[in-house]
Amino acid sequence: MKKIGVLGAGTWGMALSRMLSNTGHAVTVWSAIEKEVDEFSTKRVHPNLPKMQIPDEIVFTKDIEEVCKEKDILLFAVPSVFVRSTTATAREFIPDGQIIVDVAKGIEADTLYTMSEVIQDELQKDGGHKNVKLVALSGPTHAEEVSLDMPTTIVSACSDMEAAELVQDVFMNTCMRVYTNGDTTGVELCGAMKNIIALAAGVSAGLGYGDNAKAALITRGMAEISRLGIAMGCMEQTFNGLAGIGDLIVTATSIHSRNNRAGHLIGQGYTPDEAVKEVGMVVEGINALPAAMKLKERYRVEMPIIEAINGVINEGADPAKTVKALMGRHKKTELSKSMLDLNFENTILKNKRSGGMKRVITYGTFDLLHYGHINLLRRAKALGDYLVVVLSSDEFNWNMKHKKCYFTYEQRKELLLATRYVDLVIPEESWEQKRNDVHEYHIDTFVMGDDWRGKFDFLKEEGVEVVYLPRTPEISTTQIKEDLNK
Repeated sequence: MKKIGVLGAGTWGMALSRMLSNTGHAVTVWSAIEKEVDEFSTKRVHPNLPKMQIPDEIVFTKDIEEVCKEKDILLFAVPSVFVRSTTATAREFIPDGQIIVDVAKGIEADTLYTMSEVIQDELQKDGGHKNVKLVALSGPTHAEEVSLDMPTTIVSACSDMEAAELVQDVFMNTCMRVYTNGDTTGVELCGAMKNIIALAAGVSAGLGYGDNAKAALITRGMAEISRLGIAMGCMEQTFNGLAGIGDLIVTATSIHSRNNRAGHLIGQGYTPDEAVKEVGMVVEGINALPAAMKLKERYRVEMPIIEAINGVINEGADPAKTVKALMGRHKKTELSKSMLDLNFENTILKNKRSGGMKRVITYGTFDLLHYGHINLLRRAKALGDYLVVVLSSDEFNWNMKHKKCYFTYEQRKELLLATRYVDLVIPEESWEQKRNDVHEYHIDTFVMGDDWRGKFDFLKEEGVEVVYLPRTPEISTTQIKEDLNK
């Protein structure tokens, strides 16, 4: 049994509180609205979940110190706009090392922080909360169904896998199946952005458009979210999972979705304020739009659907005309690479997949190609028969490595291919793509310089040999640039 404090008594917080209590945990719930505490304590019914009976074992409190004190887990279940203020109020009562689970979905407009980053930022202002473990819990989960013990899946995300697995164990039962993920930012980004796409799907339905339009919005909406996430360094697999496409599907199609309902009303002619009032609960998609637009600009990512719905919500654009403008955009392909590149890669891989073929992969920027690079490539190729080099893209170098190359990606790619050691060059676009790469390209051996020793041992779990090669000590790209500047 775990002692769990829940901050927030909305539908999601209460559905989870009931579930946790019914599985044997001691649950205490705090609300900033004192009237809620009194009503829930006596009536044991939530007005927005009328079919759910609140267990007698759940304790309600108006004292935020009581809900935080001596708890194994603190569950933050307040709306995204109140996450920072609630954290500030609770901070002095939260011990360092506390496991905090956040279920709010949003991006803070001013800082562009995810909700777990907001909590971390606010806690660390006193300098005494450096070891708090923050876990994001997100996925296709409507409170209305969880409150009735309907089968549900969700993702526990944390860079500390031990914390993610502890939360997995606590929340998992016969009705709730929990998966883990180390990509906290990706999981939280999905949770915030999918609400905006759900708004768009609702507007489409309100205008009288059918399932074709809804499917298009879901599919292309996830393409936009994925594009942004990858630019931010998130894992592509996250967007194809429960927290990504899974949550988007349920939010964009369900009658329980407040974002979908609000969008439907706007499509029928309601103003955004009127729609929110009619829904009667927080519509997180509207709250997420300012941050989404800023992220779009910061990472220079094309997001036409999110830009269009922002025009409808915040700039008074006509929904019907907005749809026509989206449909009339210039022609595009949905492939991330050209057919020439795809055919080239597939042909090479097909020809090389013979029984004894051993494939090696390495990563790098390889700017100002020098004999230190050649030594690394030569030794890497000697470990197998076929060498794949994953070359940092210009965008990845600038956004994630914070450095500018002398040569462009295409120029660096041609230089690598001109050596006799490299068989294939593919782009590196995120820190997290390595697991996917070793499977997609059927890799046997992963090679990096020994200054990365130990950093990629996790790939051994994928059945890949991991080798760290000594670098050529007297040469480096940085040293070359410094010498030339002198």
